[in-house]
Amino acid sequence: MRPPAAADPVTVSIHRVVSPELVPQVTAWVQEGVNLANRYPGFLGSGWIRAAEGSRDWYMLYRFADASRLAAWEDSPERLAWLVGGAGLVAEERVVRRTGIEGWFDAPARQDEPSGPPILPAPPRWKQAAVIWMAFFPVNLLFTWLFGLAVPAAEAWPLPLRVLVSTLVLTPIMSYWVLPWMTARLSGWLHGRA
Repeated sequence: MRPPAAADPVTVSIHRVVSPELVPQVTAWVQEGVNLANRYPGFLGSGWIRAAEGSRDWYMLYRFADASRLAAWEDSPERLAWLVGGAGLVAEERVVRRTGIEGWFDAPARQDEPSGPPILPAPPRWKQAAVIWMAFFPVNLLFTWLFGLAVPAAEAWPLPLRVLVSTLVLTPIMSYWVLPWMTARLSGWLHGRA
């Protein structure tokens, strides 16, 4: 995978293991880290979830607008002091950094694994592009045909307006339904499994 470009947002995903008796302390510690990160330029948000009720596995995410501002946060004395303050509270299992649209290509969560979904590396960008094209072309073709039938006067609209309407309609359809459906069906090919 190519290194993130300076302008690409970067999402960091961390898998941590937390003892059940330390949940209140860890919750306060994580919130303290979020409050610190929120003071740094380029911070776009964060969150954390447990894999299941009673699970020791926590998945934490935070996002910065670009790699340089992420590095400023990660190398800051405030963050280092915060990490030292959390020593002994959590065990860090895995850290993954992602840019762009790789999140669409995450493996689906498995309900039979209480420890949480497997974390797979993002597939090569050429495979991501192929899946996006395979999903987008037929959906865009169908939408263009149906929209032309439903609103014949749209042919006279300026091209930017027609593109605006199609992207406003198709972006959520692609993001929430079509791409998750396609990536679930092509998971073996995307991740190189038989």
